[in-house]
Amino acid sequence: MPFCTQCGTQVDEQALYCPACGAPQRAGAPPPPPPPGGAQDRADDFLSRMPPRRAALLCYVPIVGWIMSIVVLAAERFREERIVRFHAFQGLYLFVVWLFADWVFGPMTGYTPALKFAGGAMKLAVLCLWIYMMVRVNAGEDVRLPLIGDLAERSVSEQQ
Repeated sequence: MPFCTQCGTQVDEQALYCPACGAPQRAGAPPPPPPPGGAQDRADDFLSRMPPRRAALLCYVPIVGWIMSIVVLAAERFREERIVRFHAFQGLYLFVVWLFADWVFGPMTGYTPALKFAGGAMKLAVLCLWIYMMVRVNAGEDVRLPLIGDLAERSVSEQQ
């Protein structure tokens, strides 16, 4: 698919004008060169186009959501988005609970079946909470988990 010769938006091959900027098109025009600055500009562009609700949802992706949480907390784009920062902290704290279950109960699983069950149950509970939070955030609801939600709220308040 060709790109707009003016703004770089993808346009239909038969388009005479760009639907985004209205510039006249040449058939089969190559994409415009990338903006100067390289990877940092692409990362800024990625975050600038991301809706806050999607950023909050990505903080709860099981096992790897902590990465997006750190990106959200470090990005200037979400510095004033209190609810997104809340979800980033809450997602990080859920990951800490997961690590606790894995690192504390994991080595003890050979001792008793009760410890093996406790570690597995805790990890299953965190997995279910991650999925539950993804569904709730996607629906536009802001759920505060017991204890973890209070910690996340305190963390957001301290940074403001």
